[in-house]
Amino acid sequence: MSDRKVIRVKDIMNSGFTMVDGLITVQEALQDCRDDRVSVLVVRKRNDDDEYGLVLLSDIAKQVVAKDRSPERVNVYEIMAKPVISVKPDMDVRYCARLFDNFGLSVAPVIDGNDVLGIVSYDEIVLDGLLKAIDDK
Repeated sequence: MSDRKVIRVKDIMNSGFTMVDGLITVQEALQDCRDDRVSVLVVRKRNDDDEYGLVLLSDIAKQVVAKDRSPERVNVYEIMAKPVISVKPDMDVRYCARLFDNFGLSVAPVIDGNDVLGIVSYDEIVLDGLLKAIDDK
């Protein structure tokens, strides 16, 4: 039996994200990213039956820059991923890493009930989670 300490997503998640409305333009979203120093935007639900969306800087690069679209004419809802695969704050980071691998994810919101608590990515899993496990030995 292993006495390995379980590291939870809530212990390593990054609370650095910005919540935006899907109707804003990509130009406004980029301004929010720069102002808040974030690279992930969570798109708010429009109502209780809606789901959260997600926009990464790579989405903007692929769907706006690469296609020579004007950032002031493209709305966030046009390029966001929705619905998103989310993780629970109490999930073991090992399972989070497996989930990312199984579904080709690199980032996911951490959602508890209806609240977005943070963001987790491979960066946090490796730099915070794995190093935390090594330090605890």
